[in-house]
Amino acid sequence: MAPINVAIIGTGIFATNAHLPALTNSPYFAVKACYNRTKAKAEEFAQKVSPPLKVYDELEDAFKDPEIDLIDALLPVQFNLDAVKLAVKYKKNIVIEKPIAAHLDQAKQIVQIARENPEIFIAVNEHWCYLKAVIELREAIKKIGKVVGFNYHSTGSFNFNNKYLSTTWRQKPEHVGGFLSDGGVHQLALLTSVLGNVQSLNARTTQVRPQSGDVDVVWALMKLESGVIGSFNYGSAFGNKEKKGFFEILGDNGSIYYDFSPKSGDRFILRTGGLTAESEKTEVEKKIENENWSVATEFEKLGLELNGNKGNITCFPEVAFHHLALVDAMVKSSAQDAATVSIEKP
Repeated sequence: MAPINVAIIGTGIFATNAHLPALTNSPYFAVKACYNRTKAKAEEFAQKVSPPLKVYDELEDAFKDPEIDLIDALLPVQFNLDAVKLAVKYKKNIVIEKPIAAHLDQAKQIVQIARENPEIFIAVNEHWCYLKAVIELREAIKKIGKVVGFNYHSTGSFNFNNKYLSTTWRQKPEHVGGFLSDGGVHQLALLTSVLGNVQSLNARTTQVRPQSGDVDVVWALMKLESGVIGSFNYGSAFGNKEKKGFFEILGDNGSIYYDFSPKSGDRFILRTGGLTAESEKTEVEKKIENENWSVATEFEKLGLELNGNKGNITCFPEVAFHHLALVDAMVKSSAQDAATVSIEKP
């Protein structure tokens, strides 16, 4: 199996701390080159591996390079569309970082380009789609009867030392919803990967921290396409509080309580029974060992997918479009006094 030669475009914090280690430690990939609009940053990045990476002078050079099989794009999201267009022009496979785009018009174009060019592999890096919890919760749902509702909650204190706050494109976001489409899409990826797509919602958003650049908290009520109803609360902009994340799924014959708070260590409780007065009630707790919170599993699945093992990658443009469309709907609903907003389709 020949390695897949990769060019990394955008050599910032996440490329350095997450993508480069994952790719270099994978048997499927060989990182060969890099690009950054500030060439000195790319040159510094290139020295982090041996032999040093090739450094391009222009973005388009990465796509022109005949040695490269895959573009790993970690750009400010408003440039994702331009990168996808170049990938199609030069027939290069490409993965772009979440969210899919800055706004839905760009996202729709990316979806359309992917539909019209099926020979080009185009996917969105969203590693929460590949959490072990997705598989575990889908399996557990089969045991709680008809799913009726859910509560999804993820809140935390504001981190003044968050290294990602220093990035200009986050401080002055062009992407809809600011932090909601930056960090919130992770949560929405988990929610929809387990329960399916959302049909409509009512939401209230607010901005707590000026450093966020835009709204950073949302409280929403949702109706899924399946008819399931539930709540979605997200924000890490508060004062001193315990970081808390849980996903409760309620059925007519049981419930699931998944706790992914840092102190809880990724575990869920499955309770069954209650459909009738006579039905037996059970309770089982299960810990999810070594959850895939890093991007390593995502790239492992990408390597398998690009080597012909279809079905490993799930976050294609249409899926990532839905995540961004949810944030867009939250912002629109809040601006209309929490009016019901239907989720746009690509």
